[in-house]
Amino acid sequence: MKAGTALFVGVSLFFAVCASIYGWFSAEPAGTAVLVVSCLMSALVAFFLWYRHRKDGPLPQDEKEAPVHRTAGPVAFFPPRSAFPVLAAAGTALLGLGAVYGLWLFLIGVGVLAPGVLGFVFQYGARDTRSTHTAGEQNR
Repeated sequence: MKAGTALFVGVSLFFAVCASIYGWFSAEPAGTAVLVVSCLMSALVAFFLWYRHRKDGPLPQDEKEAPVHRTAGPVAFFPPRSAFPVLAAAGTALLGLGAVYGLWLFLIGVGVLAPGVLGFVFQYGARDTRSTHTAGEQNR
């Protein structure tokens, strides 16, 4: 997290310098406002990463000689086959087209998207989640 914090502090400083130079030489305030907001957003991410580093301590990624299995994290379950991603993508495309062509197509998109999202949520609802383990436990 140290590297991420340093990266976002650098990005925030870059946007602060750009905003001050742009605001000094430019006559329009919109670009300056965008650069200031970009500086504040990257400073917010840097603050969050710094706070989590102080609260949780160093991560395995912060160590130079960290073993790979400590940095891998939990191994999740990925379903082998599912039609719900295709259904959700088609519903999202119909929603976008419905915003252009009319309410009737938008409502069809809602009707196609809703089962796709509900399928994503409830497809493996009864599955036992306690069987999830880390990659380091897998290799033992």
